[in-house]
Amino acid sequence: MRRRTLIAATATAAVAATGGWLTWRLPGAPVPAAAEVPTTTAKVTRTDLSTSSQVSGALGYLGDYSVVSQGAGGTLTALPEPGKVIGRNEPVYEVDNRPVRLFYAGRPAFRPFEAGMTSGLDVRALEENLAALGHLASADNRFTAATATAIRRWQRATGQAVTGRVELGAVTFQPGPIRVTAVAAKLGTPAGGGEPLLTATSTTAVVTITVPAGQTYLVRAGDRVTVTLPDRRKVPGKVAYLSPVADQPQQQQDPGRSQVTVPGIVTLDDPQVGAGLDRAPVQVSITDETVTGVLAVPVTALVALAGGGYGVYKRSGATRTLVAVTPGLFSATLVEVRGGDLREGDDVEVPSS
Repeated sequence: MRRRTLIAATATAAVAATGGWLTWRLPGAPVPAAAEVPTTTAKVTRTDLSTSSQVSGALGYLGDYSVVSQGAGGTLTALPEPGKVIGRNEPVYEVDNRPVRLFYAGRPAFRPFEAGMTSGLDVRALEENLAALGHLASADNRFTAATATAIRRWQRATGQAVTGRVELGAVTFQPGPIRVTAVAAKLGTPAGGGEPLLTATSTTAVVTITVPAGQTYLVRAGDRVTVTLPDRRKVPGKVAYLSPVADQPQQQQDPGRSQVTVPGIVTLDDPQVGAGLDRAPVQVSITDETVTGVLAVPVTALVALAGGGYGVYKRSGATRTLVAVTPGLFSATLVEVRGGDLREGDDVEVPSS
């Protein structure tokens, strides 16, 4: 367990918050003929319980990429619009009316691809893309005759000059499909120069969360979450990442109100539910602790015992018995109970509403 509950304090607060009772009794002590408050009964259930923490977040897209022209110059003749989604082998921009296409790779290209070049991970990346497009059977780190043949097939299929060589800047390597966020370059200006032409993200919708530094013990990677969208839909996800470094607050007029937070990333089970909601605020409910198959009663069934601890009044026909129990996990209006002569389906006494 990541949190240890102070049972007495939690139970007292929970009973008070739900309008319940808090009387002092000894197990086996005579029970007054008339209860202090009107009562009814509720069933002991066997169920799963969980607790959760609420944090704020914002929908967005994973990653932050820059696209730079690496060619030998030329004029920018086509640029994408912000919001455009571009996949493998699709044109990202054009130089002198020649499309620069998107290939997937974890690092940028840094040299032309041609016969006689040394082996390297960049060669493997090129070949993996050619293979994904159906022009090469398999990929390795070596530029071979098969690589040159695959390049010619790709060039022919895309209407390029068929040379068997890929010039630096003819493709742009990015980690995957991209979604254009901003275009810095202008049509008709020279390509190159090292400045980003545009910025982009991945197409994977995620939620960025900010966790108060004092509450990070409640959250860890892998935790299941429920995200409440702006339209009040609730969708499942999980914590994918929690930064080991806190974000220091910026200086404000009232420094006492600043709060140190830790950023994190939540992935959605169905990333498509976040489409079109870029930067939308959301609420994230993070499951802290779960118990399964436990006996549970309404929190309002708990009564405090004179000698310490808690119990419930068990009803069986006209018989009313005070049973000592150990409260476990509190979840909304229910509490796990352990110990005592209680079984699923038993009736316990609760205040009538």
